[in-house]
Amino acid sequence: MSTDNTPIPGSITWTDLTVPDAERIRDFYAEVAGWTFEGLSMGKYEDYVMKDVEGRGAAGICHARGANAGLPAQWLVYINVDKLDERVARCEALGGSILGGIRGGGSIGRYCVIRDPGGAVAVLYEIPTPKE
Repeated sequence: MSTDNTPIPGSITWTDLTVPDAERIRDFYAEVAGWTFEGLSMGKYEDYVMKDVEGRGAAGICHARGANAGLPAQWLVYINVDKLDERVARCEALGGSILGGIRGGGSIGRYCVIRDPGGAVAVLYEIPTPKE
């Protein structure tokens, strides 16, 4: 993070886990890690923001539904990048693949789930530029 708490390109800005039974896994990590949770509306269901002992967001636990339906059940790191479109193109040029295309926009930013040439999955995340 920079001194004004803006994530720096190349830093890991978030981590989440997408699973078929988010409530069960949410409760597991609440017990194992000591996290509490808050629901995050996804329309017809809720995903969960897991919080540390001081109430700060620590990670997400998500249902394998909607846009997340095809994601593997593994912890995904969100890597902050600038110029998402260029980074995605570079990923493919270097032998990586894209899972589902670029998503998001507006106040949540844009992101793309990628698979690297070794098979690992991560998220490239472009934080929205603040309006002056």
